Amino acid sequence: MIGDVPGLAVLEYDAADFAIVRPGQFVLCAVSGERIDLHDLKYWSARWQEAYRGAEEATKAYLRHQGTVGEEGAVTGR
Repeated sequence: MIGDVPGLAVLEYDAADFAIVRPGQFVLCAVSGERIDLHDLKYWSARWQEAYRGAEEATKAYLRHQGTVGEEGAVTGR
């Protein structure tokens, strides 16, 4: 279970910052699954309550949530 990962923080994301719900050292990228140390966390979505490793992952997540990216990550038309 993902909640049992040692060091994994649980955050509540707001538009400009985040609150720590459960202390830890890192979160996981919602797109890649990669570890993001809290001091390196710069991209997240308050709307979807997700963290992203970088701008590329944030864009992929945005497109996925908008329904314009397929499961394989390819951009599709509407």
